[in-house]
Amino acid sequence: MVKMAKKEGLYVKSIKNGTVIDHIQSGMALNVLRILRVDGREGNVVGVVMNVPSKKMKTKDIVKIENRELKPAEVDKIALISPRATINIINEFRTWYPNSCRAAKPTVIANKNMNNPVKIIKIMLL
Repeated sequence: MVKMAKKEGLYVKSIKNGTVIDHIQSGMALNVLRILRVDGREGNVVGVVMNVPSKKMKTKDIVKIENRELKPAEVDKIALISPRATINIINEFRTWYPNSCRAAKPTVIANKNMNNPVKIIKIMLL
């Protein structure tokens, strides 16, 4: 059964099980797919919507991957390139685990012998 959700004039196919990554910074959806090593040969349904109008952001990207849950390391990498992204786990067409990626402000560490300070970015899953 295919469920369709109408959102601001767009038809977005709902997925039965899998992951929806929403509020991705515009133009970064393909980078998210690279992080997840999704190239279309896995056999899972993948939906990518780019530069969609957003109330919270001017525009955003969305990625939907059927039958796939993200690993914590993948969430961390997505947070680095799109800190405002939200990740939702879908089970039987319902959202079960809504989470947000948030990258904290970079912390600069240095000592007297270092010419170039190193920035360390802390990642949190809220």
